[in-house]
Amino acid sequence: MALSDRRPGIRPRQSFGRRLDIAARVSFPAAITVISMLATQIPLGILGQSAMLPAVTLCGVWFWSVFRPGALPPPAVFLIGLLLDLLAYLPLGTGIFSMLVVHGVAVAMRRGLSRHGFAVLWSMFGAIAFGASLIMWVLPCLLTFRFLSPRPAVFIF
Repeated sequence: MALSDRRPGIRPRQSFGRRLDIAARVSFPAAITVISMLATQIPLGILGQSAMLPAVTLCGVWFWSVFRPGALPPPAVFLIGLLLDLLAYLPLGTGIFSMLVVHGVAVAMRRGLSRHGFAVLWSMFGAIAFGASLIMWVLPCLLTFRFLSPRPAVFIF
């Protein structure tokens, strides 16, 4: 509910169109991230296209968490991470954990990053992406009790 709707006074009833508009505004960040995730899975014949899924997801979560943290709440990030696990055939929890960590770090660093320019913001994203790719590589290694090839983690970064 918008802040102006909570104030006392006479106002028109909420129409179906107004409720639909509010729902669309609230769900846009998560929906656009999911659509971009699904777009990486469309068979277009691009070499390594499906391997871009974790990187595209990471970019979406980082962007919305830094610039509009209220628009992408942690439950939505959880569901995005779950979809990442399912689409990328990752062990369940790997994508969820890494996306929630990225979201938490982005929200915590948001005020400091807002004072800096584009280069600093995306340099920090590079460092966060490196950490997230390590998480996405170390967790499956720990879960399978084997040393897996680090090539997929390097491709994410």
